[in-house]
Amino acid sequence: TNGFGIYKDKQKRDLIKWLCEKNGAVIITDSDSAGAQIRSYIKSFCNSDKIINVYLPQIKGKERRKKSPSKEGFLGAEGMDTQTILSALNKSGVTATFKQSKGKITKTDLYKAGLSGRAESRSARLEFSRFAGLPAGLSANAFLDALNAIYSVELFYSEVEKWQLWQAKS
Repeated sequence: TNGFGIYKDKQKRDLIKWLCEKNGAVIITDSDSAGAQIRSYIKSFCNSDKIINVYLPQIKGKERRKKSPSKEGFLGAEGMDTQTILSALNKSGVTATFKQSKGKITKTDLYKAGLSGRAESRSARLEFSRFAGLPAGLSANAFLDALNAIYSVELFYSEVEKWQLWQAKS
């Protein structure tokens, strides 16, 4: 969410709302009052039936990336070790089988598909978004984030082919 940046970033809110409606969401925030505020804000625009809240333990300390501890003195999610986060996920009932990905969709892939780097790319992204049921009006970077949240590279190219066929028929 980029912390409190979520309050000013309408595109990010719309994307989180869309992802929540489409796939559901797992919310992990810092275990301090700021994290609770962000969690509550997300719950205000996402269907609570589609949310799994994961609560991290309050561990005193300072993250290596920071010069001083947080206001409340707790480690943030970024400062927690993997095992602590996995344990919190497990306690919340979140489990998954992880598959090795063959890569992410890149800006080069968007360019090859005509969705970035060209004069008509913005309108093409809007058309593809409508075709694929994505939020409308995303910037190229937000669009790329959304695609990587729901498609593998192979599935993306498959959807682009379907979209191009659909366009040709229209």
